[in-house]
Amino acid sequence: MTDAPDPRQSPLHDVHAAAGASFTDFAGWLMPVRYSSDLAEHHAVRTSAGIFDISHMAEIVVEGPDAAAYLDFALAGKLSAVAIGQAKYSLLLDTSGGIIDDLVVYRKGDDSFFVVANAGNRAPVAEALEHRAGEFDVTVVDQSDEISLIAVQGPRSREIVAATAGISGVELDSLKYYWSTSGTFNGLPLMVGRTGYTGEDGFELYIQADAAADLWAALTAAGEPFGLVPAGLASRDTLRLEAGMPLYGHELGLDTLPVQAGLGRVVNLKKDGDFVGRQASETGAPEGARVLVGLVSDGKRAGRAGYAVFDGDTEVGTITSGALSPTLGYPIAMAYVDPALNAPGTELAIDVRGSRVAASVVSLPFYKREA
Repeated sequence: MTDAPDPRQSPLHDVHAAAGASFTDFAGWLMPVRYSSDLAEHHAVRTSAGIFDISHMAEIVVEGPDAAAYLDFALAGKLSAVAIGQAKYSLLLDTSGGIIDDLVVYRKGDDSFFVVANAGNRAPVAEALEHRAGEFDVTVVDQSDEISLIAVQGPRSREIVAATAGISGVELDSLKYYWSTSGTFNGLPLMVGRTGYTGEDGFELYIQADAAADLWAALTAAGEPFGLVPAGLASRDTLRLEAGMPLYGHELGLDTLPVQAGLGRVVNLKKDGDFVGRQASETGAPEGARVLVGLVSDGKRAGRAGYAVFDGDTEVGTITSGALSPTLGYPIAMAYVDPALNAPGTELAIDVRGSRVAASVVSLPFYKREA
């Protein structure tokens, strides 16, 4: 037997430690789980803004004359249709149609793309992308170790990024949702995307790893008048749950087909040519395959991942994520249930530590910010 390797540390680890963060091992990384309290950080993102270190995410650069055609084959979406500067949410499928990872892909140029993958899936994503390159004239380079990623999320996020000293050439006023722009920070290349994983407006700032601490400090200083707080993984999880956003390993996995997770629209069956997972996607889910729904209940007892869902005395599903919603004030959960029970308003029950708690099926998301 060999000892498990120590978790990796973010380039911002010392910054978090100095701010009093508590840490947790997440996908092989030692990451801040909270700084003050989960609730305070959650509410700050909903009302003002939070700053997150997500440097554990993986970044892979795909370049070459065949880059667009290659990604059309390697991924479920039609990346060749993405405009320069635009971002697209996509899926990396295996041949059986299961989900290896969900990704965000930025088009940087005619022949250049930037793929952002989940930290825990860095190795399988890089391996799959390299393997699928085959005869395509492309290069696939994992740059995860050289890049840090900082997210500023919340209704004041645009004002904060705009006020940050050292950022230059970034056009925020014209930057639309799921687009990106480039500029500099203290003269160093900076890419800013407008995507997010909290249900709020927000920006992701990609910078070389050795400049991350300076960028974090500049953003923090600019954000102080706007109520910006550092936020950890705990609040990030309740924020994304309220927004109905799936988490790999909970709502998504190799045993999950996109259509089951409500992501059938992400798989472009109309694009020309073959892609990995096409045949399985065209076949669809087996009859009776469970589908993802939202559940809400009264009281304060929330269903958690792994809890069983019942229709009367019959077990009909399993919770994948659940929490007492800080914003809404009642328990919410996502669960896979038998397809006949997915209609909003369907009454079910969650087994919460041996007691049945009544729950109703609702459409996702649970929370949607005002435009």
